Amino acid sequence: MAEGAPADLRGQFADPYSAAMHCHILGIPKADAPRLMRSLDIAFMNSACPVTGARLNWDRDIAYMTERLDDPLTTGLMAEIADLRKDPDYAHLTDEMLATVGVTMFGAGVISTSGFLTMAMVSLIQHPELKAELLADPTRIPAAVDELLRINLSIGDGLPRLALEDVTLGDVEVKKGELVLVLVEGANFDPEVFADPHRVDLDRENSTAHLSFGGGQHYCPATALGKKHAEIALEVLLDRMPGLQLAVPVEQLVWRTGFMKRIPERLPVMW
Repeated sequence: MAEGAPADLRGQFADPYSAAMHCHILGIPKADAPRLMRSLDIAFMNSACPVTGARLNWDRDIAYMTERLDDPLTTGLMAEIADLRKDPDYAHLTDEMLATVGVTMFGAGVISTSGFLTMAMVSLIQHPELKAELLADPTRIPAAVDELLRINLSIGDGLPRLALEDVTLGDVEVKKGELVLVLVEGANFDPEVFADPHRVDLDRENSTAHLSFGGGQHYCPATALGKKHAEIALEVLLDRMPGLQLAVPVEQLVWRTGFMKRIPERLPVMW
């Protein structure tokens, strides 16, 4: 974004920032981030049929991560995973299984963190009173991140689930074999849990009760990392670009369709 405004906040900041963080955690060269990033547009598509490009990307990325297992320059998590091959208790794991951890962590991690950061900025720009509050008191940023997580509908489409037996959901009877589309994050707007749910309130006593990171056995293991990632980014952006705003009318944002995450294709901003 050194070229000045307007700039694409998603493509020039959120994506590379998130990719660099995951490269650091995995212990792989940051210079390799673009080759891994180019797979994600296809990998996270919602499609009713197989996508040829997804298989090609997967095979290429697995081969890359497998090479990292044998690379003496590899550090971080991938180095620790490579060391498992020396442990007899993990002899049943193949190199492909170990490489899969790296590929899936990079893909799911980057898409999730970059997607939320992009949507957090959309929400922040649309709530100038919240932005002004954070500029006046940056210590409120952690609380803001939880509220932005709560109001952010990051899942592009409902999660399809088939009922294995007759079940009652609220006031609705679902018969065995019927399809249900579940929008988990809809619970974040339950007025019985969150008073005035459409209002951004940094003083909510139950601000962390949202389901944006899932719940139960499906609770995201990287919750703390995801929050800190967003907190640092928001602090830096507000400090360096206090006048940050959309460079186009919000109605002109182009939203990606057929994708697991709800994100704009570009987020043009000026400051």
